[in-house]
Amino acid sequence: MIRLKNVSKTYSHGVVGVKNINLHIRPGEFVSIVGQSGTGKSTLAKLLFAEERVDKGVVEIGGWDITNIYSRDVPLLRRQIGVVFQDFKLLPKKTVKENVAFALEVAGEKQGRIRQVVPQVLKIVNLTEKSSRYPQELSGGEQQRVVIARSLVHRPKILVADEPTGNLDTLNTREIIDLLKKINEFGTTVVLVTHNREVVNALKKRVITIDNGEIVSDVETGRYRI
Repeated sequence: MIRLKNVSKTYSHGVVGVKNINLHIRPGEFVSIVGQSGTGKSTLAKLLFAEERVDKGVVEIGGWDITNIYSRDVPLLRRQIGVVFQDFKLLPKKTVKENVAFALEVAGEKQGRIRQVVPQVLKIVNLTEKSSRYPQELSGGEQQRVVIARSLVHRPKILVADEPTGNLDTLNTREIIDLLKKINEFGTTVVLVTHNREVVNALKKRVITIDNGEIVSDVETGRYRI
């Protein structure tokens, strides 16, 4: 599903993003990528959906070599990879259902399909009854659930969540992680980037630890020890 071969990325002034990364994530896995701030875990995530490009090495998604992906093909890639960030980035003047529908509209989907898909994903994230509310009328956890719903509209094979609980309290964090687990149970590969030790240890799933841009640990049912 996801394969990185000898991947390195360096930013300006010699700042190392990732270095000599070799990684294979199988279809349907739930993988946590952990490490302290600035160690390269977010860089690794961005390489998966082509927000960043490698300096050397190969990145494959579902057998598709995206190492030198053309800009025109990036939207197609991102329909296969749902992305959730710490920053909700919701449109404040659109309702919940309009925010979710917008992701389909910009992709050129027909209104009939939009009317079909939006209620389905809102049901998954348990926001059907709040579909007509605006972002400012929702809690932080509810806003993040809207973001997750938006990321699911294209039925992606992979969901990359980069610090999705960074702005949330303990209760909302637990709800978001439970939702990611539910999505994973549907068969979606989930890549969770986080520094939250409690979340990772409670999951008891595969844990990949990044330090100074390199993988220093990769365990099938691990704990976050750094």
